[in-house]
Amino acid sequence: MKRKYVLLVRFSLREGAAEDFDALVAETKPLIDAQEPDTLSYDCYRSPRDPNLRVFHEVYRDEGAFRFHECRPHVRRFLERRERYLAAPPLVERLESLSNDDL
Repeated sequence: MKRKYVLLVRFSLREGAAEDFDALVAETKPLIDAQEPDTLSYDCYRSPRDPNLRVFHEVYRDEGAFRFHECRPHVRRFLERRERYLAAPPLVERLESLSNDDL
């Protein structure tokens, strides 16, 4: 059986770039929700303690759904445009469930 594909991604933003980065997310997320049925969850968070930190929690039906997501035009555009707002490369962590409820 295939397991869900789960990512936690931390973005450190350049000083003064948060508003523009958030606008890019606001432009991209509705397209993910509407066009990617196997993207089960795509949640974006900001830290109340660090105004330049954003964290994404992404859940895909399986690795194939993640690969489909990465190829979508709106995601390619996000990946290209985000670079101007980042202070450092994103930190990406793949997560695996400790239970079998994600099978």
